[in-house]
Amino acid sequence: MCVVAGLAGSVQVAVMGRFGDRVGVLEALTFATAIQLVLSLAILVAARAGLGGLGSAFRAPAWMWLGGLMGLVVVLSITFAQPRIGATATIGILIAGQLVMGAAIDRFGLFGVDRIGISVPRAAGIVLLGIGAALSLVR
Repeated sequence: MCVVAGLAGSVQVAVMGRFGDRVGVLEALTFATAIQLVLSLAILVAARAGLGGLGSAFRAPAWMWLGGLMGLVVVLSITFAQPRIGATATIGILIAGQLVMGAAIDRFGLFGVDRIGISVPRAAGIVLLGIGAALSLVR
């Protein structure tokens, strides 16, 4: 599923950049978010024959709602950035940022995840990806 998500994310960068140019960045963000809401509700109702445990989400700690906020930040950012710096640079910078934050989350056990140390190969991979992201900005 992660490979499919990676492929979908790349398509999303290209499509949302064009969509934002056509209708406006905030309008494209709002429309795409509405489509996501409708489709995710349809999947939930089909899979659970109702709303399942959706109500318990409102009783979860507020910090757990950050996933929705972060999704909004990602879609807004890619919609804005792609027409300006291109799909390759947008994706490279996005992935580099994700790896840096992922390493910090693992290292410090943030958000309740298991702690995983940053090994030399892992650190080297993050640095090399950061260099690759920077190089992708060169046209």
